[in-house]
Amino acid sequence: MPRRARTRLSRLLAPAAALAVATTLVAGCTSNAEEDDSSAPSGNTGATSNNDDPGETVTIGWSGPEADHGWLAAVNDSAIAAAEQYSDIDLRVAEATNDPSLQISQVETFINQDVDAIVLLPVDGAQLTDVALRAMNAGIPVINVDREFSDPAAARVTILGNNYGMGLSAGRYACQLVQEHDLQDPVIAEIAGTDSLPLTQERSQGFADALEDCGQEVDNRVAADFTVESGEAQASNLLQAADHIDIIWNHDDDQGVGVKQAFDNAGRDEFFFIGGAGSANAMRWIQEGEMEATVLYPPTQAADGIKLARLLAQDKGMSDLVQLEVPRRIVLDAPVVTADNVDQYIDQAFES
Repeated sequence: MPRRARTRLSRLLAPAAALAVATTLVAGCTSNAEEDDSSAPSGNTGATSNNDDPGETVTIGWSGPEADHGWLAAVNDSAIAAAEQYSDIDLRVAEATNDPSLQISQVETFINQDVDAIVLLPVDGAQLTDVALRAMNAGIPVINVDREFSDPAAARVTILGNNYGMGLSAGRYACQLVQEHDLQDPVIAEIAGTDSLPLTQERSQGFADALEDCGQEVDNRVAADFTVESGEAQASNLLQAADHIDIIWNHDDDQGVGVKQAFDNAGRDEFFFIGGAGSANAMRWIQEGEMEATVLYPPTQAADGIKLARLLAQDKGMSDLVQLEVPRRIVLDAPVVTADNVDQYIDQAFES
């Protein structure tokens, strides 16, 4: 049986049960080939990794939305950079688009080209589900990044940021600030992203749940639109509505450029300012003492997707797992970056 046929058959016979892994991906991977020693235990037992060594060249298609946002630009850049680390990856990059119809046609092109794997950050997960299913049915594994398909069968692997976890992390850190600074009846404000998006709703719910655990709640809330202009406008509205605030959580560091401008314009800095996503601007503000913290939403999801696509196409697994197969579902962590640990993260930050 040809290598390609064996590879695809193994993909189609992969277990259907999803495995959630609440951790960031590690770069190292290890071969699943059996040891010559027949007494060696089966599975990945932590042996020295050789999966980063060049193997048979695989063709990977990558498609994502238009980079009209610093985070999205970082997603695209990280995917391309990850592919460039490997001499055995032939990466085919589709033109970035915010048009679901165009992205569907791009995936159809990848299917017609018979690529070995597709990494896809869909413009709209529901609208891209059908074409992703067609790719999977053609034996091409799809790695779904960030915006989930409406049918789990449309992806071999789903890699997600943790939106609810972002809210939890921000809320728990706010609770920590209340306790550490003995804030009495603190006024807590929230500057959300686009309210109609599930990701915004998940972030807000996580924030509210964490605050409830420490007996607090959101006193003032506005919603921006993930842009600098909307961030400045909505932050200005918030400051006009509240003459004193103790803690502000802004969902997105890209819109945070405008939020920070509104703070500076109003001469307001009486509050602890917490951001979200992990931009370079935010981390520099933390270093300069102008921002308390930011909660990460890693832009490396597509880069992780490229690495996993390579492993799947070469029938390999992950070095830090005992099981032989690449997991079906991976949810990244949402750590809080403060002055204490910003130096560990700033080199991976994205520019707004």
